[in-house]
Amino acid sequence: MPGFCRDCRNDVAQGMSRCPACGSPRLVRHPELDILAIGHVDCDAFYATIEKRDDPSIADKPVIVGGRQRGVVLTCCYVARTFGVRSAMPMFEARRLCPQATVVRPNMEKYASVGRDVRARMRDLTPLVEPVSIDEAFLDMSGTERLHGTSPSRVLAEFAARVEREIGITVSIGLSCNKFLAKIASDLDKPRGYAVLGSAEAASFLSSKPVSLIFGVGKVAQARLEKDGLRTIGDLQRAGEDSLFRRYGADGARLFRLAHGIDSRPVNAEHDSKSVSAETTFEEDISEFRPLELRLWRLVEKVSARLKNSELAGTTVTLKLKTAGFKIRTRAQSFDHPTQLATKLFEVGRNMLAREIDGTKYRLIGIGMSGLCDEKDAGPVDMLDRRAADAENAVDQLREKFGDEAVFKGLSLDGKAPRPGHDTSDAEARRLQEARRSQPDSPRKA
Repeated sequence: MPGFCRDCRNDVAQGMSRCPACGSPRLVRHPELDILAIGHVDCDAFYATIEKRDDPSIADKPVIVGGRQRGVVLTCCYVARTFGVRSAMPMFEARRLCPQATVVRPNMEKYASVGRDVRARMRDLTPLVEPVSIDEAFLDMSGTERLHGTSPSRVLAEFAARVEREIGITVSIGLSCNKFLAKIASDLDKPRGYAVLGSAEAASFLSSKPVSLIFGVGKVAQARLEKDGLRTIGDLQRAGEDSLFRRYGADGARLFRLAHGIDSRPVNAEHDSKSVSAETTFEEDISEFRPLELRLWRLVEKVSARLKNSELAGTTVTLKLKTAGFKIRTRAQSFDHPTQLATKLFEVGRNMLAREIDGTKYRLIGIGMSGLCDEKDAGPVDMLDRRAADAENAVDQLREKFGDEAVFKGLSLDGKAPRPGHDTSDAEARRLQEARRSQPDSPRKA
C-alpha cells in the first residue's frame, strides 16, 4: 500500500508508525493514494486562526470571532468548540457556554487578504481551482504529475506545509475521486488533517452515515426522509434508484447516486463561473410571503456582495424555490442592462416570488445572477440607480472594515422592504457618510 510522510514527503513502508527519515507520526497510506486527483482544501477555523496568528497572547486560549451580544458567532477556534460553541450560535449563548473566551470583532478585509494569499498558492498547483467560500476550495489535479514531478497527493501535502510555513495558518486536505467525497474527507481529520477516501470504499464508508451528510439534505429534508424510513445513507442505497425517483423525482435519483459516492460535477475554475447564487434551506417549511421575502433579501445581499467582490455584473435573475415535496420551481427575468445592485436584484426577485405564493409550502429559496460580464461593461445607470449604487458602496465599505454586522439595511433590520423603484438610498447614504465623518473608527447601524 503506497504511503508517505506528510511532513517530509518521504516514502514509508507498510507497518511503520513513524517516518524513518524525520520521526513524524503524520503518515498517509491508501491503496488509491497515487491515482486520486480531486482535492478539497479547508482552512481550519479560518478567522480565529488568523487572529491567533496575529496575537500570540491568545494562541492557547478559546477565541470567538463575532459581533456584539445580539450578534452571532462567525467562527471559533477548536478550544472554544470543546465548550460547545459553534458557528452561527447567538453570541449571548456562546458567552454563557465559554465566559473565559476572548471575543474578537471580525476584520473582513484582513481575512479576505489571507484568503487571496491561500488561493494564489492553490493556482500554483493547477488552473482548475473552484472556490467554495473565502476559506475553502476544490482543486482538480488531474494531469499535473508531469508538471510537478510527483502525484497530486504529495503535491497537496506540500501545499499544506507551505501555507502553514508562509502564511501562518493551517488547512485540512481531503483527497478523492470526486468533489462530494473529497469534501467529506477534508472533515475527517481536522485540524491539520489529511484524509483520503477512495471510490472502492465509498459505498461501504457512507453506509452507516446519516442522510444529513449529503449536501442539500437539511433538517426538513432529513425529517421527511426519516418519516419514509430512510435514516442512513445505507437506507438510500438499499431503496434503489427507481424507488427514490418515484418518491422524490430527480432529487431522489441524485440522492441514490451520492449515496454510492457517485458525483459527476466537474471542478469549475473561478474565471469560468457562469453564475453567482446563494440559497438557504429552512428549519420549517414556509408558505407565507413575508418570511420568504425576508430570507430573499438576505440572499440578495450575499449575491450582490459576491458580484462586487468579483467585479462582475449580470443580466438575468433566477429565483429558485424547492417545495416541501422536493419539487423545484425556477423563474427567471432579465434586465435591459447588466447590474450588480442588491436593490435591483431584490425588486425583480421579489416580484417573481410574489407570483409563486399560492399556498405551497417551500423548504428552500435561492436567488442567482447569470449572464455575467465585467462590471465595466455594465450599461449606464439613471440617477436613482446611481444613488442606490453610492449607498450600497458605502455599506460595503463599512462592512469590509468592521464586519457584516456593522450595517443593517432595510428589510434585514426591521422587516420593511424598500418599495420597488423607491429605495431609501439618499437617506442611507447621508447617514453612512455622517457616521464615518463623526466616528471613523466605530461601526454604525443604518
